[in-house]
Amino acid sequence: MTAAQFALIAGGLIGLGLALGMLAFAPAYPSLRDYIQHLQAGTRPTPHTTVMANDRTDKIGLWIARRMPVAATRWLRTPTKELAMLRMPVHRYYAQRAFYGLFGLLYPGLLAALLPALGIHLPLAVPVIICLAIGIAASFLPDLTIRSKAARARREFQEALTAYIDLVAIARNSGAQTRQAMEIAANTGESWAFARIQEELIGSRFSGRSPWLCLRDLAEELDVPGLADLADIMRLSAEDNAAVYQILRAKAAAMRNTITNDELAEANARTENMSYSQGLLPMIFLVLLGAPALMSILGLVR
Repeated sequence: MTAAQFALIAGGLIGLGLALGMLAFAPAYPSLRDYIQHLQAGTRPTPHTTVMANDRTDKIGLWIARRMPVAATRWLRTPTKELAMLRMPVHRYYAQRAFYGLFGLLYPGLLAALLPALGIHLPLAVPVIICLAIGIAASFLPDLTIRSKAARARREFQEALTAYIDLVAIARNSGAQTRQAMEIAANTGESWAFARIQEELIGSRFSGRSPWLCLRDLAEELDVPGLADLADIMRLSAEDNAAVYQILRAKAAAMRNTITNDELAEANARTENMSYSQGLLPMIFLVLLGAPALMSILGLVR
């Protein structure tokens, strides 16, 4: 590497560091919509935004969240709905991304430091670029893990929701009032999804809000459209005193059909992937059988 190239790379890294430092101390302006929602009376607190600095990870995450500019949060695209489904604080998500990115940044650098001992000398730009690329890629690993776990949790919630809708329909058909039917159905189940719905109903009783409004807020927070449909049906039942037994049973049946179709599609996709892997096995055997002959031919050519 020439002196000019080294100076160019060093200057670029210094400029990048200065730009990031100035961006970190830039004033952060909150979103007007979020600020107005925060000032509205009766706004339901979200569990995933509760600040709990219990250990070092939480403290680091809180430090990052407080000093992160608004532009960086928009670029990161924080999976708020997935975090709400898993009940994971946002600052812990930031801490995990920082830890993974730091590990991906330093680990290749340590390996590159051992290369001169093995007699391998690389230009300085090569390990720097590799460390930056691996660090950025590693910082996205928590995002993929969280989205995968949230997808499984959302599917479990939807399966439990179909049972909950049937229980609400049975309780409503037995003569229970709207709120009473929803609370009886929520107290029947023992899964975490039923407990989540039960918490919302208890919170609605103490806050004085309608239970269907709380369930609609929960549906928007968790991205579960079926729960929002249930809230609309129960609102119709309470305001117009409409008979919703058949509507609820039809809604539960439609949700079960949708879940079954999604599971069948996933099973077919996995079966197709297995067929691809099985088709690669003969090719691997051919390569293993032909490798000695190819090596001998290359040896004769030399």
